[in-house]
Amino acid sequence: MISNIEEFAADLALMCSRTPIAAGRPLTWTIIANPTAGGFTINSRWKRHREILRAYAQEAQKNEKRLESAGPSRTARETDGGNGKLGALGLVPTRYAGHAGEIVEALLDEAQASTDQLFHLIITAGGDGTSLEALTAFYAAPGTVRSQFAILRLPMGTGNDGADSRDLDTTLDLLVHPTRIQFDRAVRLRTSRADRGPFLAFNILSVGLDAFVTHMTNKMKGTLPGDSYKLWVDIATLFYDRIYRVTPMGIRVFNEAGQQIDSFDDTLLLLAFGASGNRTYGSNVRILPDGRNVCAVQQIPLRKKLALKKLFLTGRHAELPEVRLFNAHRVELSYHSPLLAQRDGESVLLEEPDFPVSIELSEPAIPVLKRLP
Repeated sequence: MISNIEEFAADLALMCSRTPIAAGRPLTWTIIANPTAGGFTINSRWKRHREILRAYAQEAQKNEKRLESAGPSRTARETDGGNGKLGALGLVPTRYAGHAGEIVEALLDEAQASTDQLFHLIITAGGDGTSLEALTAFYAAPGTVRSQFAILRLPMGTGNDGADSRDLDTTLDLLVHPTRIQFDRAVRLRTSRADRGPFLAFNILSVGLDAFVTHMTNKMKGTLPGDSYKLWVDIATLFYDRIYRVTPMGIRVFNEAGQQIDSFDDTLLLLAFGASGNRTYGSNVRILPDGRNVCAVQQIPLRKKLALKKLFLTGRHAELPEVRLFNAHRVELSYHSPLLAQRDGESVLLEEPDFPVSIELSEPAIPVLKRLP
């Protein structure tokens, strides 16, 4: 019987062999997949994904086949820990935490050692954790190496806020039809301690109540049944400010030229900083509902918190006077108590010696695919 992951790899390999990405250059691909992700293991999701994959594999057959000299990466073929079938299709299943980053590091070494002028396509297939690991490793490479790559992030996890689209068909469209490559920025948090950080995010980096939700969700993962993220949203709404002191934050806002354009002191429940505007987190919570990339939410009474929780889902929180949305290239944050931060679903505890911290946009660094106009 063919496994879900093998069917998945076969369809994607066919699409990669006929993709128009980097047309005119030999292309090699690697699919980094988390086989325990919900998109593979939840039967109803897999059935839907299987239909979409089959349809796009058929669509790809209308394209010309790529140069015969390219195919699955050497890294994928050599690191196959099974019978060799998955490696021959270009897929490497992740086996433990941090494995996705190790695979990317091996791919970067392969690219630096190559003299064949290959163009490298990395496809991640998992949730936000798989994407964060892969992109963090990729970010550390020299720019000359990163320019030989493109990255496509498929929504195959439970949390897919870091994927190129929440819909698998929309994401596969980028693989099968002509696209352009755009270098996206990361979000970088620097602390005042030389031995801590920097910490990176590629979707949203935030501090406060939502980071507490992320921290507790991860801590209790595998213990609580169902969607524990939603459960911890409810708990945090009621008890966050009893567990963590919510005291005034000093905020300074800077533009890309390094000029301070605003400052304020406020008692904030959370501050979310995105790599751009129009982003979600926490499984499609519309924290950044328009083109502005920073959202600050004041401490508010319990009754308003309960109402605010629903507004986040639709983006209507932007209408409230307690919510401040703005654009920033860098934000400097001063605080005098421990504070949780989260970066694409992974939590970090910031302590008093870490402050002030800066949260900033990096240089354009991650080559992603965008549809042609």
